[in-house]
Amino acid sequence: MNGRVRIEAAGNAGMRRRSLSAAAVALVLAAVPLAAFPAPVQAAPDAGVVHIGTFDRPVYVTVAPGRPQNLFVVEQPGRIQILRNEVRLARPFLDLTDIVLSGSGEQGLLSVAFPPDYDSTGRFYVAFNNSDGDIEIDEFMRSAGRPVRADFASRRVVLVIPHRGASNHNGGQLQFGPEDGLLYISTGDGGNLSPRGEPARKLNNLLGKILRIDPRQRGSKAYRVPRSNPFVVGPGRGEIFAYGLRNPWRFSFDGKRIAIADVGQGRREEVNVLRTKAAAGVNFGWPQFEGDVVFDNDRPGPHPATFPILTYDHDGGGCAVIGGYVVHDPDIPSLNGRYLYGDACIGDVRSFIPKVPAQQARHDRATGINLPGLGSFGQGFNGRIYLAQTGGGVWRLIPPALP
Repeated sequence: MNGRVRIEAAGNAGMRRRSLSAAAVALVLAAVPLAAFPAPVQAAPDAGVVHIGTFDRPVYVTVAPGRPQNLFVVEQPGRIQILRNEVRLARPFLDLTDIVLSGSGEQGLLSVAFPPDYDSTGRFYVAFNNSDGDIEIDEFMRSAGRPVRADFASRRVVLVIPHRGASNHNGGQLQFGPEDGLLYISTGDGGNLSPRGEPARKLNNLLGKILRIDPRQRGSKAYRVPRSNPFVVGPGRGEIFAYGLRNPWRFSFDGKRIAIADVGQGRREEVNVLRTKAAAGVNFGWPQFEGDVVFDNDRPGPHPATFPILTYDHDGGGCAVIGGYVVHDPDIPSLNGRYLYGDACIGDVRSFIPKVPAQQARHDRATGINLPGLGSFGQGFNGRIYLAQTGGGVWRLIPPALP
């Protein structure tokens, strides 16, 4: 297997947890060298994993439209590494270490997203904490002469969201919607503020939200707010697509559906799966609710809360849900149509079948994969799924070993 490590067997621990924020856990785990984490453990697996490489605090893995051979790994300190056919190139695709605020915590380079027309336009977007701690979305262009490099000089600031009260709960996922081609952005609730989670329920604040914009420049405007956004008319910020989220570190699309994993406070982790159009304007409940339990009934949102499709508690050592993808890798039929998720503290990777109309997470089960320090999932060409450890390891999901 080209010298890569293939892991196949082993145990599965139940998915019940302890507490902590995903960002805080990621920061603690990121400070621990990869060697401190034992090798992944699996048993009666739905799938295996193969080691792709070791990176500097990898937080996201993705591909770009029209460039299936290129894999991009986002490193929290500020670099985007590029792999060709899963072999790492000598120089990074983009180095933002001079403008990214990244220490031992949750701040840093958070995500990258390539629009549907990337192959022809070369434009793409990154989310990071700038020197003030604010969440910043910037546009860059691919280098005209060197397609495996980005042009730093093309940098254009699209959106800056104030986030100076605390270093945690940044969110930071970027995804282009498959139905509308618009840029979706997740933001955390501002972190250790008082009262806890207050920005998430406010429609005049961009924290604790899923935002939706057209990031292309229009004259003097750095971006455009789609007319179909739910709060364009009336009170509230037009950029808001959905609200009431604590720290939606990772979300993903599956055709016409959106899956949002939101990290809990101390009692519940949650996953929300809805048709994307039905998610417009939805209040996911925080801080009135934490998952499906009351957190602070005196602070409801402007609209009734929509409850998650799946929650789990903290009784078994977990602490922070890590959202993944619905699997469509033709090489792994055992997971076809199942949503993958995990937990940062115990590393278990689980899956369920999302029945959206009934709002049921059916047949939730362990995959047999355990990755200590699990920090993120990613999706590559032809539905391939990648997993990143905060300690440095990046792995690809593969079929289970034959008995």
